[in-house]
Amino acid sequence: MTLVSEKTPVLSATQVHQKIRRIAFEILESNFDVKELTLVGIDGQGYVLAGLLQKELKGIAPWPVSLARVVVDKAALTQPEVVLDVEVKTLKKKAIVLVDDVLNTGKTLAFALRPFLSVEIKKIQVAVLVNRSHSQYPMQPTFTGFELATTLKDHVEVVLGKNSAVYLT
Repeated sequence: MTLVSEKTPVLSATQVHQKIRRIAFEILESNFDVKELTLVGIDGQGYVLAGLLQKELKGIAPWPVSLARVVVDKAALTQPEVVLDVEVKTLKKKAIVLVDDVLNTGKTLAFALRPFLSVEIKKIQVAVLVNRSHSQYPMQPTFTGFELATTLKDHVEVVLGKNSAVYLT
């Protein structure tokens, strides 16, 4: 007998959009003094979320908002290579928001910071759609769409796009 994993809806498409819009306004308010902002999405749903935030910010921000991708191996215990799809020197003295869909232990976000340690950055902030609050690394989001109390055995699935939703499995 095979157990089928049930998906429990946590956020609907409308709620996901509202959370993204609210995060965009929080980013705007927190960065009123910058001349340019770069959203760096962690490859996968983090990058998709960064693109959605960029779209929202372009409609409300008085400054340019660029988008970049950082690739980390989320399953690896160590990260021999973290790849950024822009030259890190182009980010010198700029404000950066590192974006991921779910913050679980903080390991992925900690690894994703590696490229920015080699250049002088104005500031780095972190935005996540869902914070599970199981910190094992000293990573706390600056901007959070939704705080979700879960057990370590639970899995949070974020779907972004046409049928956006957040599920607990």
